[in-house]
Amino acid sequence: MKPIVAVTFGDASGIGPELVAKLLLRPEARAAAQIVVVGDAWLLAEGEKAARASSPVQVIHDWKQARHGDGTPMFLEVATVAHADVISGQVTAAAGRGARLALTACLEAVKRGDADAICFAPLNKQAMKQGGMDFEDELHFFADWFGVKDYFCEFNTLGTLWTSRISSHIPLADIPKYITKDRIKSAARLTYETLTRAGFAHPRVAVAALNPHGGDGGTCGREEIDIIEPAARELNAEGLPIQGPFPADTIFLKARDGALDAIVTMYHDQGQVAVKLLGFERGVTVQGGLPVPITTPAHGTAFDIVGAGTANAQAMTQAFLLAAKMARSG
Repeated sequence: MKPIVAVTFGDASGIGPELVAKLLLRPEARAAAQIVVVGDAWLLAEGEKAARASSPVQVIHDWKQARHGDGTPMFLEVATVAHADVISGQVTAAAGRGARLALTACLEAVKRGDADAICFAPLNKQAMKQGGMDFEDELHFFADWFGVKDYFCEFNTLGTLWTSRISSHIPLADIPKYITKDRIKSAARLTYETLTRAGFAHPRVAVAALNPHGGDGGTCGREEIDIIEPAARELNAEGLPIQGPFPADTIFLKARDGALDAIVTMYHDQGQVAVKLLGFERGVTVQGGLPVPITTPAHGTAFDIVGAGTANAQAMTQAFLLAAKMARSG
């Protein structure tokens, strides 16, 4: 039986509705899982208008109907935001609140067992916070919802290359206090386990250095000597073949050339710049450390092209396919 993947429109002011409409047209998406789109009917209509195309959908009124689907995408209407309260291409509290309400409906469904995974179109963190989200980002909102106490972090994927990070949406000035052996070991373990769940038989995982040139033997910072390398060594002793640390300006060359499957980075932009440069239109973000697969495109809401019909749905499609694959693997 196909897994059920709940899909939301993301921020109503952005390109999410167009991406969802285009996703529904993809035969590979329909083949991978039973799609259940959750949200307002007017957003689906707006998405189809922008995409200049529509796909047949089956309107359902109860999550239980999804288990009996024939593969035709389903639509479950949930009132989240009024059309009149949304300003296209602009940050609004209403859109942020609506995105959170749609996600909450999906979280409730997976908690009940009515859905197996979630794939959401891009959110806007500023709008989410204006709309009442009291967390630094959506991952912390998800983790709180599920009561996760163990380590969790975002993963970014680009085909077969994955990245995770020790610190995420924090000021650069705060990064050093996040560089601890415990956090590095937790991130590396979670990375290895998540890649195994995603189908990698023997994940090749390495950690990046923090300082330029890997600290140049301690002359340009000692984090590599005092913290990062000892953490990798302790992981090796546990039986996890974690490599590194390697200088951040060369480690992605190893990954590009096929020598690595995943890189544990020390902070947000250290990995994001490299991955987005390698393939911005294909990147996927996985919410790691949660009990169910939750994915989204790695790009943003693209307010500048809303309604133009030019939004590239490749990352949305890859995010959906990965959510379905992870759901199938249990």
